[in-house]
Amino acid sequence: MEEQIKSEFKKSGFTFDNEEEILQKCLAFCINYNLSPCDLVSSWDVYSLNRQLELTVQNAHMDAFLQQLQNEQKEAIIKKEPGLHLYSNDVKMILSDKAEDIDEVVPGTPTEKYDMSYLGPLDSAHKTNGSILPSGKPADLVTPFGQRKNKFVVQSTISDLPNTDSIKEEQHDNNSEDDIIKRVQPRKRCSLQTHHSKPETSSRFMYDRIEDKFNFLENRIMKHAKAFVASGIYEEPVDPTVASQKSLFAIGMVCCEEEGRLKEKPLLLQSSVEHSGGQRVRLDLQKLSQFSIFPGQVIGIKGDNPSGHCLIASEIIDHVPLLDSNDENSQPSKKQALDKDLIQTDLSHAQSEISALIAGGPFTTTDNLMFEPLTELLAYARRKQPQLLILLGPFIDSEHPEIKKGTVNQTFDELFHHEILKRIQDHVEYMGSAARVILVPSIRDASHDFVFPQPPFSIHPPDLKDQITSITNPGTFSANEVKVACCTVDIIKQLSGEEISRNAAGGSKHRMSTLANHILCQRSFYPLYPPAEGIPLDFSLAPEALEISSIPDILILPSDLTHFVKVVSVGGEGEAQKKCLCVNPGRLARGEGGGFFVELNYHGSPDSATASVIRI
Repeated sequence: MEEQIKSEFKKSGFTFDNEEEILQKCLAFCINYNLSPCDLVSSWDVYSLNRQLELTVQNAHMDAFLQQLQNEQKEAIIKKEPGLHLYSNDVKMILSDKAEDIDEVVPGTPTEKYDMSYLGPLDSAHKTNGSILPSGKPADLVTPFGQRKNKFVVQSTISDLPNTDSIKEEQHDNNSEDDIIKRVQPRKRCSLQTHHSKPETSSRFMYDRIEDKFNFLENRIMKHAKAFVASGIYEEPVDPTVASQKSLFAIGMVCCEEEGRLKEKPLLLQSSVEHSGGQRVRLDLQKLSQFSIFPGQVIGIKGDNPSGHCLIASEIIDHVPLLDSNDENSQPSKKQALDKDLIQTDLSHAQSEISALIAGGPFTTTDNLMFEPLTELLAYARRKQPQLLILLGPFIDSEHPEIKKGTVNQTFDELFHHEILKRIQDHVEYMGSAARVILVPSIRDASHDFVFPQPPFSIHPPDLKDQITSITNPGTFSANEVKVACCTVDIIKQLSGEEISRNAAGGSKHRMSTLANHILCQRSFYPLYPPAEGIPLDFSLAPEALEISSIPDILILPSDLTHFVKVVSVGGEGEAQKKCLCVNPGRLARGEGGGFFVELNYHGSPDSATASVIRI
């Protein structure tokens, strides 16, 4: 058979760098997986094409080739029995003939042997012992992600995280017996409600008109104007384009006269159609000692316009006054209860407290599609057992080199279901009914609609629909009465590139807090206009979906910029202050290495929350 394998390789034009060893391994593959030499060479042909390899069969690629053969066999098993659900590790054990009593493995009552094999597959795979790994994989094939010395390192904290030391201990204790004890006594399940239900999965997009864009911008200005007047602190706004010898108060949107980045000169203020017919007036900010503005920002301005050509600002109000009617029980009819039985029973015990792990994509490194960071995160979640696991896209990143080159031999939907959803289902089934996972899509998701705002993923996992929930992007939900808002578009980075600011002498401004504060002050998930290049903003879907009806307790804004967890106060001088915990978990994978995620424990208010940014 070795001669037949060698002959088939030569027919296809392949040569060997270590002929004897490669043929022995290929012979073992054919025997173990019941393959003919022709089938084996066809599989290698697909493998080499996908990775753009040369015509030399190298011994260093044999382990990765074996992984592909195992995946093919696993898919064949699942297709034969579509109703059969197997843990991915069980399938590997079946293929490698290492499991003797598979039937005895019950997801709800794992044995110690099974528990260890499931919790630490990557842990053991990444420890080197000389030049050979325990799995038999040569050390030179370990990915850069697998060469990390430390698994989980606390990068920064907010308040005092009580279990910071235990994180460091666990990175050396893969075989902790506490996992079994924790598995038997999981945390109490949290209640869950979703608030933003639009756009729906079946929504049409790319049908917006110029009229939709006009109405969107006009309504934003008018809503701000009504809120200013309703607060009783500010007078009725007037037309800022009309000459006046008296000081005036006007409301409008900041615009730039020229294309490109916003500059201090020339700046324009566009008022509403009702107040000025939509006309614009030049805006002078020389008298102001500090400000922070960006195109699309709706602001209130006190100033003078003696000539009718230039509004000289003496004060800028860049936030919408807080109204009780807006912040309490706003639009209750839009709330969708996912588990009414838990919401109606014993709320007093679970109110305003939640534990969560928050991670933003991409979930795999740029050198492969093995999704090692996601596997590590799920292993960490199994040990910590948070009530919520919040995963924010992209999941199948359209910017990934392998995706951009089109060398993947699966569709994007298949990749999402096999590599992402399958792992999450395994995690939830293993953890039991107390575990909940929230999925938020991204416009960078190759397997989802390229539109913003974005509908939720259309996923209906059997028997797990109450545990795996997909929400819109942007989206809002409440867990144990803690309101959480999420948006996966990198608005922080985009605002950073467009914003101009001036700080008072001697004053210090935390830039990240300021950028996050703009989102809350404008009551919009995407207040920037015109939108940044590459953002498929659909104005027919935007008015309701982008509005922040009330200040959330937690605002999650994943960004390429520096990760942070900060408490932000919303409200002007003399007004009631509303606080929000703003979180940028960073990216779980950064280049060829690991990134960051956030472990959060919320206790009643943002000030009493504890959080830790962890490098993986």
